Amino acid sequence: MGVVEDLFDVSGQVALVTGGASGLGYAFAEILLQAGANVVIADRDEVALKKAVTSLADAAAAAGRVPPPGGKSGPPLLTGRSVDVSYPKAVRDLIDRVVATHGKIDIVFANAGIARGRPPMLPEGWLDDMDMAAYKALIDVNLHGVVYTVQAAARHMKRQRSGSIITTASTAGLRNDPYTPYSYTIAKAAVVNFTKQAAHDLARWGVRVNAIAPGPFKTHLGGKEPTSAEADAMWSAVVPLGRMGNPSEIRGLALLLASSAGSFMTGGVYPIDGGALLQGPSLPSPD
Repeated sequence: MGVVEDLFDVSGQVALVTGGASGLGYAFAEILLQAGANVVIADRDEVALKKAVTSLADAAAAAGRVPPPGGKSGPPLLTGRSVDVSYPKAVRDLIDRVVATHGKIDIVFANAGIARGRPPMLPEGWLDDMDMAAYKALIDVNLHGVVYTVQAAARHMKRQRSGSIITTASTAGLRNDPYTPYSYTIAKAAVVNFTKQAAHDLARWGVRVNAIAPGPFKTHLGGKEPTSAEADAMWSAVVPLGRMGNPSEIRGLALLLASSAGSFMTGGVYPIDGGALLQGPSLPSPD
């Protein structure tokens, strides 16, 4: 390998991606596989999980990565696991199982997330109209699920005295965002500070913790379709590059943080948003 390939090589490392069956999680899993890691993707949507494993396995085979003969002469290159990250025991059991199978865990993407509620630019999304059941459901996954995942991974990585943990925050956690529900902005803002706190804590054991803060990307978050034409137009109007991001465009940043190329990076929050943070959000005037 050359210098560049060596920097981004994660061959033989064991990676877990929660929410890995679609969207940004799928993109994280895809680049990790391409860069040589053994990858476990976890998701609570079992149908999507099976499809993702098949698709990723086909892509890995096309790239020349093949599973051990008969699946018996080494740990699996790719595994799918069902998990609901809002249950701490389920998360601990998942990560313990990964370590039992592979002997270690090197990279964790605490990525699983859902969308609930309406943004404050719309009726029923205003502060006094918040759906508190939807609020609680989102906080349980988007915030508590991240905490549970990082906590469970840290137990093993501290013992190893190494590891890279990447949380999925959001530009909505870095400023007010009228296009995003209160529950989502609250959860992602908390993820930002939690990431920094965990990074400071775990640095003593050589464990790095960073956050990726995506802006508007075309994913299935919030619906069955990646984006509607209306949503695409809305977001494109507020992004200086004039469009939403494609999940494949997040892979470079993800691999940087996961690999030795980012070996001196911890406690960082890295926006990837087409420049959306460069211009302030605005709310329409009430009728």
